[in-house]
Amino acid sequence: MAKKSAIEKNNRRQKLVARYADKRAELKAIAMDENLSLEERFKARLKLSELPRNSAPSRVRNRCEVTGRPRGYYRKFKMSRIALRDLGSTGMIPGLVKSSW
Repeated sequence: MAKKSAIEKNNRRQKLVARYADKRAELKAIAMDENLSLEERFKARLKLSELPRNSAPSRVRNRCEVTGRPRGYYRKFKMSRIALRDLGSTGMIPGLVKSSW
């Protein structure tokens, strides 16, 4: 089990990303639009840099839904390899066949 503080910090980041997603997308579109003048694009970049750092999607870490483990994460199942193995062994994941030979 991961530290509660690390899990909560990641949850706060996810909320910030969701809150600023529209604003960030608008500013990025302005900054990348080559039809606009350089000053307008530069102002958009400055506004983008004034947004909270934790509102950037790249700051969010993929964590296991079961344990909160940050490493060995499978996106399809949204859990770590260890939790996947435990739940797969007990037959809790539909469609997952755990082989043994």
